[in-house]
Formats: sequence, C-alpha cells, structure tokens
Amino acid sequence: MIPLFGYYPLLGERLPHISLGEFPTPVEKLDRLGGDLGLDRLYIKQDSLSGGVYGGNKIRKLEFLLGRALRANAKEVLTFGAAGSNHALATAIYAQRVGLKSISMLKPQPNAHYVHRNLLMSYYCGAELHHYRNMQFRALGSIYQLLRHRLREGCFPLVIPSGGSSPLGVTGFVNAAFELKRQLLEEEIPEPDCIYVALGTMGTAVGLMLGLKAADLRSRVVSVRVVDEKIANAKKMVKLFHKTNAFLHSRDPSFSKFEFSGRDIDIRHGFFGRRYALFTEEGMEAVARMERSEGMKLEGTYTGKAFAALIDDAEKHHLEGKVVLFWNTYNSRDFTDVIKTVDYRRLPKCLHRYFEEEVQPLDR
Repeated sequence: MIPLFGYYPLLGERLPHISLGEFPTPVEKLDRLGGDLGLDRLYIKQDSLSGGVYGGNKIRKLEFLLGRALRANAKEVLTFGAAGSNHALATAIYAQRVGLKSISMLKPQPNAHYVHRNLLMSYYCGAELHHYRNMQFRALGSIYQLLRHRLREGCFPLVIPSGGSSPLGVTGFVNAAFELKRQLLEEEIPEPDCIYVALGTMGTAVGLMLGLKAADLRSRVVSVRVVDEKIANAKKMVKLFHKTNAFLHSRDPSFSKFEFSGRDIDIRHGFFGRRYALFTEEGMEAVARMERSEGMKLEGTYTGKAFAALIDDAEKHHLEGKVVLFWNTYNSRDFTDVIKTVDYRRLPKCLHRYFEEEVQPLDR
C-alpha cells in the first residue's frame, strides 16, 4: 500500500492506482558537495531511481493516470510535450508495459542529445509520434487525432495533460510527501527546511506542497521555474493546488481543505534563461559540479537549472544552518543499448532534423 492510502484508506478505495515504480526512492546525504557549499546537511531525493527501465518524476503521476486509463478500459493514451519530452517518453514506456498504446503530440524545442535519445526510445516503445510547428497547429492536430482514433478503435484515447499535471496526476506527489515523511522517521533524517525542485507544469511542486501540509511537515518548497512564465506562475499554482485539494477532499472528506496563498509560494525566476530547454551556463556548471562531487547526473533543461538556484542561495549564505533537500526529478537509467537498434529514418520525417542538425552549443 502506498503511504497516502495508509493515512487515507478511502482514497485507496476510490482512486485508480497501479504500481509501476520502485518506491520509496532513496534519500542520500551529499557530504562532499555539501562541504564545498558550506552546507552540513544537504540531501538529495533520488527520483532518478524511480523505475527499473526509466526513472524520473513522471512515474509517480503515471501510476494514477494509467490506472485511470485501465479502469476506463481505454486502449490508447494521448499526451503532449516538446520533442524531447521526458513525460512523453515515460508515458510511452509505461503505457506499453500495461498494454496501452501512446500517442505523443510534440512541439519544437532547441536541439540536444537527449532529444535524440528520447525520440528513439519513444519510437522503440511503439509511440505514435506527431510533431507540430506551434501550439495552435498542435491543438488542431490533437482534435484530428482524437477523432481519427475514435473512428479506428471505437473509443477516444484517454487524454493525459502536459507533464501529467492534472489533479489525479498531482496526487502522485501528494503521496511522495507522505513517502518522505516515513523516510524521515524511519531513517532518522532531519526534516528539511527547504526542498528545491524544478518547476515545469507545476504538478511536482504543487503535489509536494499539498502533501507536506497534509503530512504536517513544515518544509518550504523552492520552485525553480524552467518554462515560460505564462505556463508556470503563482496564480496558476494556487489554482492547481486548490483543484487538487478539492479533488482529494471530494474522494475522501477526511482529507482536509488547506489554506494556500501567495505567501506559501517561493518561485525562482532567475534561472530559466532565454527559452525552454535552452541550456544556461549556470545550469551546466551545476550539472558538472554534481557529477564531479557526487558522481550523479543532472541535465540542462530541468534539474541543472534547479540545482543552480540551490548553489546560488548557498553561495549567498542564505542556507546557513539549514537542512536542504534537492528533489532529483531526472531519469538516471541508461537505455543506450536499446536505441542503438533504431534507425532515426524510421521516425516521421518531420523529426529527422533533430538528428541531422547540430545540437545547441552548451550540449557539445
């Protein structure tokens, strides 16, 4: 039984959930890097190890979202992302694992080596890949694909939003807060004063903030924005928090309704760079520093930028004497041997440019 259902059994009866990941993910102390940064109590939560085939933060959400798809007797799921979307890839991998087909509605992004890997692995897992030049064309394409699959399969694909950040998907990170609470007690780890996490579609951060309140933990979530501000901002964060809170309360009235406002929010905007998925000097230095000190891998789109914010706060002495936790949302599993068998020319032609054009300068 997952930790959330132990506290709220009625949620366990009423929410769709399937086991996909390897939980709990470890909490580890970063002694060497913490020493370099002047932090005696620096920890990392390794969601990078959340799955045997593919890790990262998306599996927590997919345990609920794919559970819903199976309960609804869906045959396919349709989701959204940029060309190198980790969410789209995770959906493809785990949908295939439970017998569902995935459809990925993709949009352009700056080129990088991980884009190549993710596209090849998505294709290997049977994902149907569609790439559109902008959001407007993707919206129209989505309507077309939904209707096409309805005619072909007799039912609509179940739609999973970008990042899996619906109230049901966010519940995966409400549960993660209860998982953390159990680890703090059982492993005698001090409660974090602050938890740093990348902020994209906001599901991870919002789920943690709601879960921490429900679990009676006082840790403050520091959300480091890595997408355009129109996608991730305080107003939308408050809305998603209350929607998720209301959703869980409606399934189990013993799940309280919590107060939440701008005072609860700490969004760092200064590490985004010029556009989504365009690596920054600070972010890549943070990636290199983590690997040099601890042998752990981060990346330039999400976790590198989030860890750069932590480093900046530490170097400005804002974290002295505090217990600091970095929530690593990046997949650490290597699937190089698998994708060696895939020729990129078998992918839709509109995606070939990611393999034929140069990657961005900071990824070389």
